[in-house]
Amino acid sequence: MWVEVKQTKYTMKRNTLQETSLEKDLGVMITDDGKSLSQCQYVYNKAIRILGMINRTIIYKERGIMVRLYKSLVRPHLEYCVSAWSPHYVKDKELLERVQNRFTCMFKELRERNMAKG
Repeated sequence: MWVEVKQTKYTMKRNTLQETSLEKDLGVMITDDGKSLSQCQYVYNKAIRILGMINRTIIYKERGIMVRLYKSLVRPHLEYCVSAWSPHYVKDKELLERVQNRFTCMFKELRERNMAKG
């Protein structure tokens, strides 16, 4: 016995709306399956670009200045709406932790410590 599933077509002002599997709303990537992988990748890419900009433009990398730049420019992107897209998979958490690891590698003494760990 075959059951035919009828797909619902949604329209707005006589225009048929397309079905999407990914949508961005208020800066948060929302997928149809509810996973946060695309949001984590989006945030990771944005944070890494900002870290690269900081690394290229700041010549005198004094620890206090760099930490303030990180807290004011990078961390807000990592924490924005985190309660809505909370990363619960280990691979998503590790992806976001790579941003912090990349930041610590900007300091010579911390870079050597990171290399000794892993």
